[in-house]
Amino acid sequence: MAGNVLIYLGVVVTPTLLFAAVSEVPRVVAAIRARRARAPAPTHLPVERIAEDLRRVRRTLVTFEPGTPLVRRRATTAAYDALLDQACRSVGVAHHLDDFGEGFERDIERLRTEQALREAGLALG
Repeated sequence: MAGNVLIYLGVVVTPTLLFAAVSEVPRVVAAIRARRARAPAPTHLPVERIAEDLRRVRRTLVTFEPGTPLVRRRATTAAYDALLDQACRSVGVAHHLDDFGEGFERDIERLRTEQALREAGLALG
């Protein structure tokens, strides 16, 4: 009689336990993947690289000869402004370079932004 009860329990309990174990597999796999997941890759350049690029482009702007074509000057200035924007976003400094067109006001804002970046600890050269 005890043998019949054990057979009955084996027939009833074994499928239930197997189903429960199989239904837990996705959760266990997800937990293992979450533990192994790497930190997300940064979406922007390191601030050291941005500072290096700023110094390089600034040197280029300063060393332009009087006969340098206007297109080259404006393109380099636009690249410098884009780098200033990236640097400001990286260190959390507000700027208003986009509020002004080419001219005196934008030059003043560029100087103000450079000073704010220096105060934030970025060495611009």
